[in-house]
Amino acid sequence: MISLTSPVETRAHGWPAGAKLAALCAATMVLFAAQSLAFHIGALAACLALYAAPGWVFLRAGLRRLWILWPFIGLIAAWHLITGAPQEGAIIALRMLTAVGLANLVTMTTRLSDMIAVIRWLATPLRRIGLSTRALELAIALMIRFTPVLVEKGTHLSRAWRARSRKGVNWRIVMPFTLLAIDDAEHVADALKARGGLAPGTQAR
Repeated sequence: MISLTSPVETRAHGWPAGAKLAALCAATMVLFAAQSLAFHIGALAACLALYAAPGWVFLRAGLRRLWILWPFIGLIAAWHLITGAPQEGAIIALRMLTAVGLANLVTMTTRLSDMIAVIRWLATPLRRIGLSTRALELAIALMIRFTPVLVEKGTHLSRAWRARSRKGVNWRIVMPFTLLAIDDAEHVADALKARGGLAPGTQAR
Protein backbone atom coordinates (compact mmCIF):
# COMPACT_ATOMS: atom_id res chain seq x y z
CA MET A 1 0.00 0.00 0.00
CA ILE A 2 1.04 3.58 -0.59
CA SER A 3 1.58 6.22 2.06
CA LEU A 4 0.45 9.84 1.65
CA THR A 5 3.65 10.99 3.34
CA SER A 6 5.95 12.98 1.07
CA PRO A 7 9.24 11.32 0.07
CA VAL A 8 10.89 14.75 0.42
CA GLU A 9 12.09 15.28 3.99
CA THR A 10 11.24 18.79 5.22
CA ARG A 11 11.69 20.65 8.50
CA ALA A 12 7.98 20.15 9.19
CA HIS A 13 8.55 16.37 9.37
CA GLY A 14 10.21 16.90 12.76
CA TRP A 15 7.45 19.05 14.23
CA PRO A 16 5.02 17.42 16.73
CA ALA A 17 1.98 15.91 15.00
CA GLY A 18 -0.36 17.22 17.70
CA ALA A 19 0.84 20.80 17.20
CA LYS A 20 0.41 20.55 13.42
CA LEU A 21 -3.11 19.14 13.76
CA ALA A 22 -4.06 21.84 16.30
CA ALA A 23 -2.71 24.55 13.96
CA LEU A 24 -4.70 22.99 11.10
CA CYS A 25 -7.91 23.14 13.17
CA ALA A 26 -7.28 26.79 14.06
CA ALA A 27 -6.49 27.74 10.46
CA THR A 28 -9.63 25.99 9.20
CA MET A 29 -11.79 27.85 11.71
CA VAL A 30 -10.29 31.18 10.57
CA LEU A 31 -10.90 30.25 6.91
CA PHE A 32 -14.56 29.51 7.57
CA ALA A 33 -15.01 32.71 9.61
CA ALA A 34 -13.46 34.99 6.96
CA GLN A 35 -15.75 36.30 4.22
CA SER A 36 -13.35 38.56 2.30
CA LEU A 37 -12.30 37.54 -1.22
CA ALA A 38 -8.94 39.30 -0.79
CA PHE A 39 -8.28 37.36 2.43
CA HIS A 40 -8.92 34.02 0.75
CA ILE A 41 -6.72 34.92 -2.23
CA GLY A 42 -3.93 35.78 0.21
CA ALA A 43 -4.54 32.61 2.24
CA LEU A 44 -4.28 30.43 -0.87
CA ALA A 45 -1.11 32.25 -1.94
CA ALA A 46 0.40 31.63 1.51
CA CYS A 47 -0.57 27.96 1.32
CA LEU A 48 1.10 27.61 -2.10
CA ALA A 49 4.20 29.33 -0.70
CA LEU A 50 4.38 26.67 2.02
CA TYR A 51 4.25 23.99 -0.67
CA ALA A 52 6.97 25.74 -2.69
CA ALA A 53 9.33 26.24 0.26
CA PRO A 54 10.76 22.65 0.30
CA GLY A 55 11.37 22.72 -3.46
CA TRP A 56 9.90 21.82 -6.83
CA VAL A 57 9.51 18.09 -6.16
CA PHE A 58 7.45 18.69 -3.02
CA LEU A 59 5.37 21.41 -4.74
CA ARG A 60 4.60 19.16 -7.73
CA ALA A 61 3.64 16.21 -5.46
CA GLY A 62 1.33 18.44 -3.42
CA LEU A 63 -0.37 20.02 -6.45
CA ARG A 64 -0.87 16.58 -8.01
CA ARG A 65 -2.78 15.47 -4.93
CA LEU A 66 -4.90 18.63 -4.95
CA TRP A 67 -5.79 18.15 -8.62
CA ILE A 68 -8.51 15.70 -7.54
CA LEU A 69 -10.54 18.74 -6.38
CA TRP A 70 -11.09 20.13 -9.88
CA PRO A 71 -14.56 18.53 -10.44
CA PHE A 72 -15.83 20.10 -7.20
CA ILE A 73 -14.30 23.48 -8.06
CA GLY A 74 -15.91 23.28 -11.51
CA LEU A 75 -19.34 22.47 -10.06
CA ILE A 76 -19.12 25.31 -7.52
CA ALA A 77 -18.02 27.79 -10.19
CA ALA A 78 -20.74 26.71 -12.63
CA TRP A 79 -23.50 26.86 -10.02
CA HIS A 80 -22.58 30.31 -8.74
CA LEU A 81 -22.19 31.69 -12.24
CA ILE A 82 -25.67 30.42 -13.10
CA THR A 83 -27.16 31.89 -9.92
CA GLY A 84 -25.39 35.23 -10.42
CA ALA A 85 -23.12 35.03 -7.33
CA PRO A 86 -19.60 34.64 -8.76
CA GLN A 87 -17.83 36.30 -5.79
CA GLU A 88 -19.52 33.96 -3.31
CA GLY A 89 -18.54 31.00 -5.48
CA ALA A 90 -14.93 32.21 -5.66
CA ILE A 91 -14.76 32.51 -1.85
CA ILE A 92 -16.13 28.98 -1.38
CA ALA A 93 -13.75 27.53 -3.96
CA LEU A 94 -10.71 29.35 -2.51
CA ARG A 95 -11.69 28.33 1.03
CA MET A 96 -11.98 24.68 0.01
CA LEU A 97 -8.67 24.73 -1.88
CA THR A 98 -6.82 26.32 1.04
CA ALA A 99 -8.38 24.10 3.73
CA VAL A 100 -7.75 20.87 1.81
CA GLY A 101 -4.30 22.13 0.81
CA LEU A 102 -3.33 22.74 4.44
CA ALA A 103 -4.72 19.34 5.49
CA ASN A 104 -2.78 17.69 2.68
CA LEU A 105 0.33 19.56 3.77
CA VAL A 106 -0.02 18.18 7.31
CA THR A 107 -0.57 14.67 5.96
CA MET A 108 2.46 14.88 3.68
CA THR A 109 4.75 15.96 6.51
CA THR A 110 3.46 13.66 9.26
CA ARG A 111 4.16 9.97 9.65
CA LEU A 112 1.12 7.73 9.96
CA SER A 113 2.38 6.34 13.27
CA ASP A 114 2.50 9.90 14.68
CA MET A 115 -1.07 10.52 13.50
CA ILE A 116 -2.23 7.33 15.18
CA ALA A 117 -0.43 8.33 18.38
CA VAL A 118 -2.38 11.61 18.46
CA ILE A 119 -5.68 9.80 17.87
CA ARG A 120 -4.79 7.33 20.61
CA TRP A 121 -4.00 10.19 23.02
CA LEU A 122 -7.30 11.95 22.20
CA ALA A 123 -9.18 8.69 22.84
CA THR A 124 -7.63 8.20 26.29
CA PRO A 125 -10.87 9.15 28.13
CA LEU A 126 -12.72 6.40 26.24
CA ARG A 127 -10.22 3.76 27.36
CA ARG A 128 -10.49 4.95 30.96
CA ILE A 129 -14.20 4.11 30.96
CA GLY A 130 -13.49 0.66 29.52
CA LEU A 131 -14.01 1.20 25.77
CA SER A 132 -11.52 -0.21 23.26
CA THR A 133 -10.20 2.33 20.75
CA ARG A 134 -8.17 -0.10 18.64
CA ALA A 135 -10.88 -0.32 15.97
CA LEU A 136 -10.91 3.49 15.65
CA GLU A 137 -7.10 3.68 15.36
CA LEU A 138 -7.01 0.90 12.76
CA ALA A 139 -9.88 2.42 10.73
CA ILE A 140 -8.09 5.79 10.50
CA ALA A 141 -4.82 4.10 9.52
CA LEU A 142 -6.55 2.09 6.78
CA MET A 143 -8.43 5.13 5.46
CA ILE A 144 -5.23 7.18 5.14
CA ARG A 145 -3.29 4.34 3.54
CA PHE A 146 -6.04 3.33 1.10
CA THR A 147 -6.93 6.81 -0.17
CA PRO A 148 -4.07 7.00 -2.74
CA VAL A 149 -4.71 3.38 -3.74
CA LEU A 150 -8.34 4.12 -4.55
CA VAL A 151 -7.39 7.31 -6.41
CA GLU A 152 -4.92 5.34 -8.52
CA LYS A 153 -7.48 2.64 -9.31
CA GLY A 154 -10.05 5.28 -10.24
CA THR A 155 -7.50 6.83 -12.62
CA HIS A 156 -6.85 3.43 -14.24
CA LEU A 157 -10.59 2.84 -14.67
CA SER A 158 -10.99 6.26 -16.32
CA ARG A 159 -8.14 5.52 -18.72
CA ALA A 160 -9.61 2.11 -19.56
CA TRP A 161 -12.98 3.76 -20.25
CA ARG A 162 -11.42 6.35 -22.60
CA ALA A 163 -9.51 3.60 -24.43
CA ARG A 164 -12.71 1.69 -25.19
CA SER A 165 -15.29 4.44 -25.73
CA ARG A 166 -15.57 7.68 -27.67
CA LYS A 167 -17.81 9.08 -24.94
CA GLY A 168 -16.40 10.78 -21.87
CA VAL A 169 -16.20 9.10 -18.47
CA ASN A 170 -19.61 9.21 -16.76
CA TRP A 171 -21.51 7.78 -13.79
CA ARG A 172 -21.32 4.20 -15.14
CA ILE A 173 -17.79 3.98 -13.76
CA VAL A 174 -19.17 4.18 -10.20
CA MET A 175 -20.27 0.52 -10.05
CA PRO A 176 -16.93 -1.08 -11.07
CA PHE A 177 -15.10 1.37 -8.83
CA THR A 178 -17.35 0.38 -5.91
CA LEU A 179 -16.77 -3.32 -6.59
CA LEU A 180 -13.01 -2.74 -6.62
CA ALA A 181 -13.21 -0.97 -3.26
CA ILE A 182 -15.34 -3.77 -1.76
CA ASP A 183 -12.94 -6.40 -3.13
CA ASP A 184 -9.98 -4.59 -1.55
CA ALA A 185 -11.86 -4.30 1.75
CA GLU A 186 -12.58 -8.04 1.76
CA HIS A 187 -8.91 -8.85 1.09
CA VAL A 188 -7.81 -6.60 3.96
CA ALA A 189 -10.46 -8.09 6.29
CA ASP A 190 -9.23 -11.61 5.45
CA ALA A 191 -5.62 -10.55 6.06
CA LEU A 192 -6.55 -9.02 9.42
CA LYS A 193 -8.46 -12.15 10.47
CA ALA A 194 -5.48 -14.30 9.50
CA ARG A 195 -3.27 -12.16 11.73
CA GLY A 196 -5.55 -12.23 14.76
CA GLY A 197 -7.80 -9.26 13.96
CA LEU A 198 -7.85 -6.64 16.68
CA ALA A 199 -6.52 -8.94 19.34
CA PRO A 200 -4.35 -7.27 22.00
CA GLY A 201 -0.77 -6.88 20.88
CA THR A 202 -1.48 -6.04 17.21
CA GLN A 203 -0.45 -2.56 16.06
CA ALA A 204 -1.57 -0.42 13.09
CA ARG A 205 1.45 0.41 10.92
